[in-house]
Amino acid sequence: MSINDAQAQKTAASECEDGRNLSGYATGAEIDTAVSGRTKAEPSVTMEAVTDRANMMLAYQRVVENKGAAGVDNLSTLDLKPWLKQHWQSVKASLTEGSYLPRAIRKVDIPKPDGGVRTLGVPTVADRLIQQAIAQRLSPLVESHFSDASYGFRPNRNAWQAVQQAQQYIRSGKRWGVDMDLEKFFDRVDHDILMSNLIEDKRLLKLIRRFLEAEMMDNGQRVTRDRGMPQGGPLSPLLSNILLDSLDKELERRGHSFCRYADDCNIYVSSQKAGENLLADITDFLSEELKLQVNADKSAVARPWKRKFLGYSFTWHKESRVKIAAQSVNRFKDKVREMTTGHCARSISETIHIMTPVLRGWISYFRLTKVKGVLEELDGWIRRKLRCLLWRQWKRVYTRARNLMKAGLDENRAWCSATNQRGAWWNAGASHMNQAFRKGWFDKMGLVSLLDYHRQFQC
Repeated sequence: MSINDAQAQKTAASECEDGRNLSGYATGAEIDTAVSGRTKAEPSVTMEAVTDRANMMLAYQRVVENKGAAGVDNLSTLDLKPWLKQHWQSVKASLTEGSYLPRAIRKVDIPKPDGGVRTLGVPTVADRLIQQAIAQRLSPLVESHFSDASYGFRPNRNAWQAVQQAQQYIRSGKRWGVDMDLEKFFDRVDHDILMSNLIEDKRLLKLIRRFLEAEMMDNGQRVTRDRGMPQGGPLSPLLSNILLDSLDKELERRGHSFCRYADDCNIYVSSQKAGENLLADITDFLSEELKLQVNADKSAVARPWKRKFLGYSFTWHKESRVKIAAQSVNRFKDKVREMTTGHCARSISETIHIMTPVLRGWISYFRLTKVKGVLEELDGWIRRKLRCLLWRQWKRVYTRARNLMKAGLDENRAWCSATNQRGAWWNAGASHMNQAFRKGWFDKMGLVSLLDYHRQFQC
């Protein structure tokens, strides 16, 4: 199956927009055109182009398709069309005049897998529509200037391509990785530095800055913001690529091999010493030029097979193979536990039905793995979790014996197994439950086998 197939998981995120452009850091009207490749004389995005009917219709379609939560005004995507019929002319006029004021964004904190929270700023659906329209016009202009090593939130690019490129670097002999973690990147974006890289209609620049500086509603309190670019709007991924393109250009100028997906950047070098020196240099560059901080605790110079990149890792072999990172496996198992633990009242068929999209989405994203033993182990572990659920649902000794006999065990063995006084997890892994409920039984129930589903992507 082609690696350009539609991405299995939305990300972040999951989770994909376009992006691209960046230059040096001149002040005022002066822009480093030698870096950006654009000049003031070149055509830029105008507000008229943004509010063009065809562009707005496409933006409306995409916002509705993406659904998403309502903003501070509680207006949903289903309510957007009637709202636009009543208000669009006045909104368009204020956009054209340069007087449009975005509404506040709604703060939403999402727990991170490794602890802490990721703060999202959810704009109103009307503001999402306008941001989407801006992104559609701005993206084609900046896209051609982006680095080939940038894979996040860009058309016809995805995480799989980034992982495959990283594998090629490792196989070429660059067997040390500089894994950089930008500390609270979206919360620390400097507005002035970002805006200095945009050469557009003054009305549009003013509007983008207003989106960046929009107040955030936090439990009914309005919080003013002078930096940061909260995730949650259609424009944020594109603007993040525009800002971080300076990092890409610096790494290219130095001749390094790297892969960047949004704020996740891995650089591949030939020795540990080279990696340590590079990490120190790039940390200084980011601090001085972009006012961004590298998280020293989460960043490291290490062997690629000891780190993870976009959920994947690699084997140590000379012809390194792609595998699923241990952290990704552990998070997946936590998700399965949530679906199978504490739900004794739910039937096994209903549980499998709920698990199906999660299993398919997970293995679809991790289709690149060449280390298949972990998939076989996970398949067995999932079946054991479901057998454990069955055992807990049966509760009484008589019910357990009767169901084991229905599943094909003889009466003596069924009663011995039902009265063994062992716990549910032990019984789920014991021979009597494995014989009574084999893989074929779960296949008939519709349970997705990760290993079998993975084989479909290898054809």
